[in-house]
Amino acid sequence: MARTQARSSGLFSGLVLISVGVILLLHNYGHLDLGHFFGHWWPLIIIFWGAVKLYERTAGPRTGEATGAGITGGEVALVVGMLALLGIVVSVEYGKQKIGDAILDGGGDNYSYDVEVAPQAIPANTRVFVHNGRGDISVRSSDDAQIRVSAKKGVKTWSEQEADRMAKPVSVEVVKNGDTYEVRPSGYDLSDSRIDVDLEVSVPKKSPLTVKTDKGDVTVSDMTAEIGVTDQNGDVEIRNIGGDVSIEMHKGDVKVNDIKGDVKVSGKGGEIDVVNAAGSLTVDGDFYGPVRADKVTLGVRLISAKTDLTLSALSGHLEAASGNLDVVDAPGNLSVRTRDNEINIENPGGKVNIDNRNAAISVRFSSAPKDDVSITNSSGEISLSLPGSSSFAIQADCRNCDISSEFPGLSVSKSPAGDASLAATYGSGRRPKIMLKTSYGNIALRRTAMAIALPAKPAMPRLPSMSAPPAEPIPPSTEQ
Repeated sequence: MARTQARSSGLFSGLVLISVGVILLLHNYGHLDLGHFFGHWWPLIIIFWGAVKLYERTAGPRTGEATGAGITGGEVALVVGMLALLGIVVSVEYGKQKIGDAILDGGGDNYSYDVEVAPQAIPANTRVFVHNGRGDISVRSSDDAQIRVSAKKGVKTWSEQEADRMAKPVSVEVVKNGDTYEVRPSGYDLSDSRIDVDLEVSVPKKSPLTVKTDKGDVTVSDMTAEIGVTDQNGDVEIRNIGGDVSIEMHKGDVKVNDIKGDVKVSGKGGEIDVVNAAGSLTVDGDFYGPVRADKVTLGVRLISAKTDLTLSALSGHLEAASGNLDVVDAPGNLSVRTRDNEINIENPGGKVNIDNRNAAISVRFSSAPKDDVSITNSSGEISLSLPGSSSFAIQADCRNCDISSEFPGLSVSKSPAGDASLAATYGSGRRPKIMLKTSYGNIALRRTAMAIALPAKPAMPRLPSMSAPPAEPIPPSTEQ
């Protein structure tokens, strides 16, 4: 019985040792990424273990011996030990890579080399994909049906001889991949932090364009087709585009100007500036900002962990930063749900729906509101300013706070518990509904200051002409 158990455990132990040895060989000579392998394929360990135990159970009856298919303490110790060994290898490799990057970032010399790339003719309206690892990318339009590339490769190392050796196989190629022409560096591992390739690419202006890079700035200008950019670490600038623009960020700032289509920015990063978009703007992700937008014809959608904003049109300015949200001149509907943001809305033109917490809200109409207004707050005050000529039906409630009104005839009731409410109508004709509600913050209903028309100044009397006076008439002569 003991011999059978030992034989079964020996089979499993041998297979484990062989498998681990093969994996380590592939890691050293076959470029197997152990971290990626175990991150995705670790369930194979359980499958492998189960397969061995199943074989032991079925092989026992054929030999007439006990199966010994139970899991022993030695097997568990062996598996844990091998996993620990592989974990140490992964940790060492990761540490070497990080230390190497840190050393190169803090020292070494930069060596630069020009790269010659032959022009590539492409059919009209063909999609172009520019892919890079590390390095800046600049793409501009061309009236020729060709892709032209000007490239410069750089190596950061401790000696020129080592830089020459590393730079020699690095090149840039233009290849056809299905219906797409791809511009990409070749001859090295794109994740190598010691090598970067800067690309200046000109493509036909009507070609749809996709740009992807791991680290580096991206600039695209003067294209008439749709543009897509993915940048993991770097700034992106897009200007004068005739189609839609889609940008996915991980770290960096975004500037977009003069776009005829829609603009979408997703992911996370820093500042966003969008000016003059004929379509809509969507910002979806965590951008610590500020996020600024000016003149977006079809409106703005801003989605983050704590803010959901929708504007159906923006003729003025929007700025969303940490702790504040400002909107000026939004002629359409406005809807925002947020928290911990001080909100200032100037001159909205349509329906207003605001839900906030822990910060003040200020809304100011420059003309009488034509649609309903709903403002809900918690632990923050509400200030609403309307022209004196406005007509409205108002319901305002606040808990443990006060309500003040500059409109005559509107009376506020106060409860013994300190709550205040105001329910009234003002003006004549159609009255949009105004709903104001907050707690632990006052409500102020103010009248917008109006310019007073001054009477026209009376016309000044016309002064006589300053020309020479007419000559006096000559008296008639007297006959002698």
